[in-house]
Amino acid sequence: MQHAAWVARCVGRGESVPLAPEDITALASSLQRRFVPRGSVAFGGRSSRPGVWIVRSGRLELVSGRGADQVVVQILHTGDVDGDIQALLGVRVPYTARALDDTELLHFDRDDFEQLLSQHPQIARRWLSSVAGRLTASQARILELLGKSLHQQTARLLLEEADGDSLVLPQRTLAAMLGVQRPSINKVLKELEREGLIALHYSAIDILDRGALRRRADIG
Repeated sequence: MQHAAWVARCVGRGESVPLAPEDITALASSLQRRFVPRGSVAFGGRSSRPGVWIVRSGRLELVSGRGADQVVVQILHTGDVDGDIQALLGVRVPYTARALDDTELLHFDRDDFEQLLSQHPQIARRWLSSVAGRLTASQARILELLGKSLHQQTARLLLEEADGDSLVLPQRTLAAMLGVQRPSINKVLKELEREGLIALHYSAIDILDRGALRRRADIG
């Protein structure tokens, strides 16, 4: 029940669409917990069953392609949801989700998810607002990056992915998220470090001057 209440807070706008106790009970009865060790695949690929995944703790990277063509689509953090759009459309998730940390996930099977939405209108409304919000944010991010230099894109990515003033991601992942080669991102990061905006460590970056980094990202 505790996990179901937490899911309800993560999905949609609770102040505009409150859930009744029976809605929370229905969420709790359908939820499954899964623990994924660091480096392991959580879901995705041809053998993965459609379903909905919510990150309870840890992080997942969504990876598409292989080798030099590999792209990191997104990093999922605590509270992030994935797989629901594909489950509703009946299509396969077009990427593989790999755990960057030891990760706990909450999961709905596709059939249970569809039953929840069909039998509980308030849950359906909340989930619809959640999907709309994520699609709007994704579209806004794409529009913000159009025409931006690699320096601006890198600065924005660092600000978006940082937990406080620290970012624990290898440079290869940052490069894959921007669709560039690692030497290119390394050059930009070294320049930002020389300017005193960041400090580079092994698989980690500290943000030293958030205001200056925002200006480099051209964020008003």
